[in-house]
Amino acid sequence: MIINRRRLSADFIVVGGGIAGLCAAVAAARNGAKTVIIQDRPMFGGNASSEIRMWICGAHGENRKETGLLEELQLDNYYYNPTMKYTIWDDVMYGFAKQEKNLTVLLNTTVEKVETENGRITSVTGWNLTEYCRYKVEGKLFADCSGDSILRLSGAKYRSGREARDEFDEPHAPEKADAKTMGNSILIQLRRTDRHIPFRAPEWAYHYTEETLPKRNFEPEGNNFWWMEFGGVMDTVGDADAIRDELYKIAYGCWEYIKNHPDGRGRKWELDWIGSLPGKRENIRYVGDHVLCQKEVEAEGKFDDAVAYGGWTMDDHHPEAIYYPGAPTIFHPAPSPFGIPYRSLYSVNIDNLFFAGRNISTTHMALSSTRVMATTSMLGQAVGTAAALAVKYGESPRGIYERHLDELQQTLLDQDQFIPNIPRRVSPLSLRGAISCEILRNGRDRDWDDGKQGAEFPAGGEAVYRFDAPETVGGVRLVFDSDLSDLKRQLNVEDHQMFRAMPAQLPKKFRIEATVGGRKRTLAEVADNHHRLVLLRWEPVPCTEVRLVLEEGWSERPMRVFDFEVR
Repeated sequence: MIINRRRLSADFIVVGGGIAGLCAAVAAARNGAKTVIIQDRPMFGGNASSEIRMWICGAHGENRKETGLLEELQLDNYYYNPTMKYTIWDDVMYGFAKQEKNLTVLLNTTVEKVETENGRITSVTGWNLTEYCRYKVEGKLFADCSGDSILRLSGAKYRSGREARDEFDEPHAPEKADAKTMGNSILIQLRRTDRHIPFRAPEWAYHYTEETLPKRNFEPEGNNFWWMEFGGVMDTVGDADAIRDELYKIAYGCWEYIKNHPDGRGRKWELDWIGSLPGKRENIRYVGDHVLCQKEVEAEGKFDDAVAYGGWTMDDHHPEAIYYPGAPTIFHPAPSPFGIPYRSLYSVNIDNLFFAGRNISTTHMALSSTRVMATTSMLGQAVGTAAALAVKYGESPRGIYERHLDELQQTLLDQDQFIPNIPRRVSPLSLRGAISCEILRNGRDRDWDDGKQGAEFPAGGEAVYRFDAPETVGGVRLVFDSDLSDLKRQLNVEDHQMFRAMPAQLPKKFRIEATVGGRKRTLAEVADNHHRLVLLRWEPVPCTEVRLVLEEGWSERPMRVFDFEVR
């Protein structure tokens, strides 16, 4: 067999195409960096993909939902996939990457080699199993979003297992350090049925009785079966196949017990799908300039260099997993939100290595909160944005912290990534004008604990900027209400009647008008909007008025706007 060899080069190379890696690659590409993303599966999404089907979870509480690229992606899913089919969700994520002109996608490609020089990664080499091709990809900057931290082949410092309680003064940590982790889970998906057909598990599966049954929740209603977990006392990377084999036995045995139970609990359900690839929670964590720990999470993470936030509880699964007779996890309280520092997103010893996902620089206890995918989407967006700035200024990841942190934070905020305790600055041009609705330029793009933001408009309603003298205007920034009370998760039940409507107060059709030389002129029109953040640009023109006219929403309810700025 002839093995093809190909070479690529780019500014920024992202390894791993889960939610974190996808957001990192798209953020970098949109901000001007030539980017390559290398994913070892045939689809994006990682634990959220159709292969694994884990919910995208994030910060708890009202108005805490993560926005930025994740909200854009999930709104794309509502728009293109209203019946919430998992395989179409895969394609929505694929399209999210492919639409970026600065982004090259390599799927089915597993990194197997990392080359370094003088403390920097120079290239990665991966095997593409569908093209029978070996790719060598050179770059200026690299990000490990693989979850399994394959770029540790560079010699980057890392941690694994659980820290001892006294190392970071973490009361929830074990007394002594160990190599144990949280385990992997295999998920099942059910569908409703109107007839009962007994289920026969394969001979090789477990066949549970009341005496051998694990001490877990065996009711099908509202259960996503995350507790079908195993592997925390093994190596979740090196023993992955053995862990998968055990999980298959567990999953089939659990469903057989539920479906055939004499009390009828499984009669209205059928097994629609069982995962072939377990989802991982924990294995390797890199060491950055800062290691986030339990007490910092509990203190709300009020870091000057915060670029993202968490808000999931410290959800610490027992390493023995399904074989542990007690509770499968301990939900230690964590504030929502808490800030996550930029210094935990790049390597302490490899000068051009970022990371985002469950492998950032944390202790095991902090990881138990930061690992969930809505949180990692923001970590990815932060890393991709920082990489683009590093390319722009010829900086290292650490150099962005030292000299360009404010620009990084303001860019993230401007692109709709909320950062607690970091105010977003409004454009100077907006502040020079008089606006008909003052709340639309206060830099607050969401409701929060101190009250509602934004304003409501009926069809035909408008907001207007007026200037004493003509001002040159080349675009607008708009943020709409996409209903952050809706987590926009995929389903864990196959429901053929499900239909997800677009958010009720999201504007669908609107236009931007201006008064130019005493005459009204339409500068931009959008007829089928389905996004929360909308950035519009045009050839700059001198205006005395700029008007947002809201023509039609996705429902009969008033449309709601958080931000309207001119630029």
